[in-house]
Amino acid sequence: MKPLPILLTLVFFTSICNTIKAQNYIGHTVDNYAGIHSVIYNPATSVGSKMKLDINILSLSSFGANDYYAMTLNNLVNSENIFSSEQDTKTFPKDNNNFFVNLDVMGPSIMLNINKSNSVALISRVRSFVNINKINGELFENIKNDFDETENFNFKNDEFTGAIHAWAELGFSYGHILYNNKNHKIKGGITLKYLQGIGSAFMSTNELKGNYNASANTLETTGNLVYGVTGDFDIDNLKYENLGTGFGADIGLIYEWIKNNTLDDLNTDYKLKIGVSVTDIGSINYKDTEVSNYDLNATINPNDFDIDNLDDLYEYTSVIEKAKIKLPTAIHLQADYNIVDRFYMSAQADFSIAKANQAKTSNSLNSVIFTPRFEIKRFSVYLPFGFRQYGGFGSGFGLRAGPLTIGSSSIISNLISNTSKSADVYIGLKVPIYR
Repeated sequence: MKPLPILLTLVFFTSICNTIKAQNYIGHTVDNYAGIHSVIYNPATSVGSKMKLDINILSLSSFGANDYYAMTLNNLVNSENIFSSEQDTKTFPKDNNNFFVNLDVMGPSIMLNINKSNSVALISRVRSFVNINKINGELFENIKNDFDETENFNFKNDEFTGAIHAWAELGFSYGHILYNNKNHKIKGGITLKYLQGIGSAFMSTNELKGNYNASANTLETTGNLVYGVTGDFDIDNLKYENLGTGFGADIGLIYEWIKNNTLDDLNTDYKLKIGVSVTDIGSINYKDTEVSNYDLNATINPNDFDIDNLDDLYEYTSVIEKAKIKLPTAIHLQADYNIVDRFYMSAQADFSIAKANQAKTSNSLNSVIFTPRFEIKRFSVYLPFGFRQYGGFGSGFGLRAGPLTIGSSSIISNLISNTSKSADVYIGLKVPIYR
């Protein structure tokens, strides 16, 4: 099987961004009527909530961030290729650029509050992560532009890692009220997940240097590149063969301070809610993973630098082995304050526990998000804003209207700024049954 190294990863990133035209469900997960969508952020949210039953039909959330190029609303909507040099897009190449894409599709899922103290949920999802960490921006720019034949350049890229991972999961969640005493309530929840790995490709280098000679049109490289692919995984032609298997878990706690709680009125609003959760604990094991080690000490014609003939350009050795791909484990902190009546202000901090310097690992982004919102039973409006790793500051808008939820935490910044480096969109359709 032909290798799928740096270029294909970047091509895949480009295609995903063009497909979405745009963390998951940002702004919506803090809503007290978010139902099953809040469970994937903190499994303790379901118990004692304002939803008796919540049935998700289909939901989609896509998120992309980077520190290489600006994402404006114009080039996201109108460009066939957002990396096209013909587009008026600002770029910020440096020695260690980063790219991130996350796609989350929630299929048929259900959440049920059994009684005042217990809840259960069954959640089906398909997810994919693309992580490109510390790639030399000048090298990437020259590859994208098929090398500038009038300008020499040198590059060094010693800490590069990249990974694509796609998988499906089926989770069973249980929530329980651990403590309830007048003004104080503590909830706990756990989700156990069976994971079906669709496939992964990963790569890394701890030594890569190069020199492009424009007059001679030669590319001299030194170092090595390790590339691995599970089974026959090809993002452009998924065969769903040689699938991986694994188990995962989410766990969470929530504390609520409630004024005038009678212990019988589940709809009594809290004044302050504080939550902590750890999500995506676990990994997926793959058999028959081909791992190739390329010796990059050679001088080549850069016009021949193509994924279809990399085997012909460099010496390499390959072995078949097992691979364990770690999930994007992250810790989430949340505080939600009821300002007055139906107006709330929430603060969320998300931190990746998975290390970005490990090739066989998907990792999420660090972020701090603030979301003022107005919510009633059948309608909510969100105005999320904050900072996310690579993408910088972003602000957006979202709403929930009965069975439909739609939003983006970056739509406003993409519209008014030409330096925004993140974009996202989410939409969901469900059948909510309120208490």
